[in-house]
Amino acid sequence: MTTYAALLRGINVGGTKKVPMAELRTLMESLGYSDVGTYLQSGNAVFACDHGDEESLAAELTQAMEKHFGFTVDVLVRDHAYLRAVLDACPFPAADLEAKQLHATYFSAPVDPARFASIDQQAFLPEEFRLGDRVLYLYAPDGLGRSKLAENLSKPRLLKGIIATTRNWNTVVKLAELTRGPADGSSGAE
Repeated sequence: MTTYAALLRGINVGGTKKVPMAELRTLMESLGYSDVGTYLQSGNAVFACDHGDEESLAAELTQAMEKHFGFTVDVLVRDHAYLRAVLDACPFPAADLEAKQLHATYFSAPVDPARFASIDQQAFLPEEFRLGDRVLYLYAPDGLGRSKLAENLSKPRLLKGIIATTRNWNTVVKLAELTRGPADGSSGAE
């Protein structure tokens, strides 16, 4: 049995695409997922499953949510090993930063660095970004809401053809913890 995190993009923001977490948990259990839990209201769920892979589980959950809620939600599914690797590969000193200063944008597929070559990183200093394995690490010392670099990185032309969803560092850490699985201790998810 593998433990995963489902990252739902764009739900419960600004009164649109409302997805009650209790309802999401029930829906996921109906798909045969076990140890289902949610973290925060912003689209983070954890579950264990013994069938499928990240892509097929994301497609399965996307279809079930569209049928149940009546709208499409982009979903990324990542296993514990990947989430742990994202933490371990962070190019910024995460332990020395506030969670609001460090973010990870997860991508649905590997991203060629050439996609972001048009961004003059020097122009945005002290803000910085680095690419990893299906992830972009963003250091924004004044937070995401004030980040000009984040605004430029999220332009549709740069993200064409991929799903991208961003989490602050507290959530990145928590999802890695929650996906450790029941053998490693209580998940702590709702």
